[in-house]
Amino acid sequence: MSSGPLPGPVETDRLELTCWDVSPPPTGFPSRFVLPARPIPSVMNTVPSGSAEKRVGMKEDLWAVLLGMTLFVGALIAMAVAGDSLQGHFGQPGGWSDSPWQSLVGKGSVPAWQASLTSLALLALVGIPAIAASRPLDKSGALFRVVPAFLATSALAFAAFVMAGQSVVKEYGFEYVFWALLLGLAISNTGGTPTWLRPAVRGELFIKWGLVLLGAEVLLGKLVALGLPGILVSWVVTPIVLVSTFLFGCHVLKIRSPSLVMVIAADMSVCGVSAAIATAAACRAKREELSLAIGLSLSFTAVMMVVMPLAFRYAGVDDIVGGAWIGGTIDSTGAVAAAGAALGDRAMKIATTVKMIQNVLIGVIAFAVSVYWAARYPTDEEGGGESGQAADGRPRAGFLSEVWQRFPKFVLGFLAASLIASSLAWSGSVGESIADGAVANVTKHLRNWLFCLAFVSIGLETNVRALLPALSGGRSLVLYVVGQSLNLTLTGLMAYLVFGWLFHDAIQEWLP
Repeated sequence: MSSGPLPGPVETDRLELTCWDVSPPPTGFPSRFVLPARPIPSVMNTVPSGSAEKRVGMKEDLWAVLLGMTLFVGALIAMAVAGDSLQGHFGQPGGWSDSPWQSLVGKGSVPAWQASLTSLALLALVGIPAIAASRPLDKSGALFRVVPAFLATSALAFAAFVMAGQSVVKEYGFEYVFWALLLGLAISNTGGTPTWLRPAVRGELFIKWGLVLLGAEVLLGKLVALGLPGILVSWVVTPIVLVSTFLFGCHVLKIRSPSLVMVIAADMSVCGVSAAIATAAACRAKREELSLAIGLSLSFTAVMMVVMPLAFRYAGVDDIVGGAWIGGTIDSTGAVAAAGAALGDRAMKIATTVKMIQNVLIGVIAFAVSVYWAARYPTDEEGGGESGQAADGRPRAGFLSEVWQRFPKFVLGFLAASLIASSLAWSGSVGESIADGAVANVTKHLRNWLFCLAFVSIGLETNVRALLPALSGGRSLVLYVVGQSLNLTLTGLMAYLVFGWLFHDAIQEWLP
């Protein structure tokens, strides 16, 4: 028997096996087998992309809760130990009129530049390892890649605060979130976001982390203090406007993306950016849809915070009614305080209290949207899922499991921080002093930095060209205008009914 050479590597689209040593081959036994060559599946390709994204999203939520609660509890401990000596050590660039250098000095005992660096150093210390660890599927998660990227995004956030501090800019209501978003958009839509910068472009993680810290500022005692009037304005009008705007966008304007409609409706009816982020996570909105909703919100907020106080003064609206009206309609909490202050101290107190009561709805709305989306949109068509399947192609989970998957877990951290701060405030003067001091001296400044980093990241991630389909025909703008008009009308009627008539005398006694 002779033996021939073994065949070389197969380089064709089929696999041929030959019998060399049997001549002729047995009856019925072919001398050559021809089989289709199939590629060996790669280990990296066995993980569905949708599943991977879900796990990364879950990790971001858990990291946000862990980081936020760590900073909040640490701030409480520091306040209990150090007391008022902690004041001024955390902050951001201040206001200026003639030279940007004025923003770095500040008015306190600690220069603003030093307070800013302290805040960023703390965020970097706890945040950089989390940023690297929460992206194990991507080489960009390596620690040595995150450090320079985080420093660069921090520099952009610093610049955004300085730009927002200019006196004229500040007067017109262009807050730091506007400049942060603008700086990010300018980079991403001109030369493009550099590859080395991408590891720290983590808008969702930063905003979720900041929202957990925001929970410490939402004291349930505020709800009790203002009582039924605040609840009626905040909790009755808001769901009506949210549902009405969503139905109008889907069935009248016929906007194709329900998630875009929901994010715009929540952004406009609840509390602006924070509600938009939570709702976008619940309905899995695209990043471009979130950016569009935020852009609309920031634009109208800047206009409303200037126009509403002037219009109320001209029309002779009572300051208590005007404060409630402002608190229930203007999106940003900072803009609410500024617009309320333009009417007077009493209006500012009413406006901010109504807005804080409204902020409690963030978690409720996020949960409600999660339930509705799991029931109404069981498959993610934009993600390529088919009927009865999840977006990653796997069989659809049960209803409760689907709700849990869609529910933004960081909201639990928001609620936990709110409960802890509220419990301390109720425990007595010492506990209230610790909770208030931790928020005023530490977590509020850290939250501002996180929000600024988030909007820099959102800008760096956003392609303006991708927004054009959503803006085609102007239906998104029409949706916001119609929804906000309904919000202004219903909130104004409720403010007159509750604050101007039914409870006016009681509120007069509550105010100083």
